[in-house]
Amino acid sequence: MIRISPVRCIGPDNEQYGVIELDEAKSLAREAGLDLVEISADSRPPVCRIMDYGKYKYQQSKKEHKAKSGSKRTEMKEIRLGRSLRIDPHDIQMRMNQVRAFLMDGHKVQIIQPFQGREMQHKQSGYERMREIEDTLADIGKVEMTPRFNGRRMVMIVAPDKAKIQAMKRADDAAAKASADKEKSENKAAEEAKAEAAAEEAQKPDDSPNAQPEQQKQDGPAEDQPQPQPQPEASEETVEVDR
Repeated sequence: MIRISPVRCIGPDNEQYGVIELDEAKSLAREAGLDLVEISADSRPPVCRIMDYGKYKYQQSKKEHKAKSGSKRTEMKEIRLGRSLRIDPHDIQMRMNQVRAFLMDGHKVQIIQPFQGREMQHKQSGYERMREIEDTLADIGKVEMTPRFNGRRMVMIVAPDKAKIQAMKRADDAAAKASADKEKSENKAAEEAKAEAAAEEAQKPDDSPNAQPEQQKQDGPAEDQPQPQPQPEASEETVEVDR
C-alpha cells in the first residue's frame, strides 16, 4: 500500500504527470481501469506507475523463468587418475575424454593424482603427468589452479575456455552443415541420373518379335508377300440322269 503523498506519477504509456497528490494519482488509475503501482519506494517523492499489475507480474515471472532456464549451473567435477602413479595410458585417455565432456558442458574439473608408498619420492613424475594433461586440454580448457599437493594427492583444477569452446562448436556446426549439403547434393545428382536413364530407356524402339513396324500396320501387307490367286469360275454343265 502506498502511504506517502505526494508521488511522482508515470502513465501507462510513459506519460509524465509529474509530482501530484496520491489521491489524484489513484483517480487517474481508476479512470484508466488500471492499478497504481509503487516502483521506487526509496525515492522522495516515491515513483508510481499506472499499469496492469497482474499482467506486469506475469511478464516478470516469464522473464525470470527464461533467465533461469537459460543459465547453466556450473559444477565442480572430480576425476581421479587411478589409485597411484601406476595407471595404464589407455585409462588416462578414458578419463581425459570424461574431462573434455565436462568442460564442453561448462563445468570445472578437479583432476586428482594419488600417490602410494614410495611414489612420494617421485613427485616430479606427477608434475610431468599434469603438464601432459594441461597440453591435452589446452584446446578447450585453461588451468585455474596449478598442480599442488594435498597430503598424498596432487590436485589441479581446469576451467572451460569459453572462447575456444564456442569457436570449436561453430567449426563443428559448419562441418556438419557442409556434410549435410554434400549428401543432399549427391542424392539430388543420383536422382537426376536415374531419371535421365529412365527417359532414355523409354525412348528406345521395341525389338521384340511380336512388334510390327508402324508403317506396315497402316499400309497393309508388304509388296513382296505372295498375293492370293483368283479361282476360275465353275462352268455350268447339263447332267442327264437316267431314270
